[in-house]
Amino acid sequence: MTGGVIIALKNKRISHRQTLIITSFAAGVILATAFLDLIPESIKLAGEYLAVWSLLGLILMFVMEKLVVWHHHHDDCDNCEHKKKGNIPLLLNFGDTIHNFIDGVAIAATFLVSPSLGVVTSLAVAAHEIPHEMADFGVMLSYGWSKRKTILMNLISSLASILGALAVYFGRGWIEPVVPYLLAISAGMFIYLAGSDLIPELHHMHEKNEGVGDVWQVVIMIIGVVVVGGLISFLE
Repeated sequence: MTGGVIIALKNKRISHRQTLIITSFAAGVILATAFLDLIPESIKLAGEYLAVWSLLGLILMFVMEKLVVWHHHHDDCDNCEHKKKGNIPLLLNFGDTIHNFIDGVAIAATFLVSPSLGVVTSLAVAAHEIPHEMADFGVMLSYGWSKRKTILMNLISSLASILGALAVYFGRGWIEPVVPYLLAISAGMFIYLAGSDLIPELHHMHEKNEGVGDVWQVVIMIIGVVVVGGLISFLE
């Protein structure tokens, strides 16, 4: 909720420079989590090459976007003044609810493997959700939703992650054998989020000559990778 509440409570819209910094860091975090933690751990547990399952996770995210008309997370809707009464906020909440449920499943599945893996995965989810919710709240507010309604609807949507975690926890007897495959699928989903959402947004900001330069984007992204790598080593 942090990213969305920041937008809802701010009198001024968050700058593109601030969004770029957060997005660059988030891209580094989720890519590092996928390649340094989730994929290696899935291979370690299953003893086999699971890249095909990561590919499945990537495809599932793409299909989910198409099925639920998942609005682009970083669309500031500057040209939406003529359709303020549209259904985009409801579709956005519906897509986010499914996404949050999957996040809960991924977090709980990694905690079944080890607390350290669970913590790192939680960090990756949080790093993505902060800029994601900033964008979502901005869209909802631009469609005339009140701050109170926006926060309430997002809170309800966010509770789906808890439901996903509880489903894994209480069904762990039959889920544990497939945990390595869930980790690989989660890695594919993270890679998709970075490749289809976060990184393109960085290019988009660059084309608009807004934010900070390319070098700083790379530096901040590397910082995200280093944070995850350091956290993995520390927790292990």
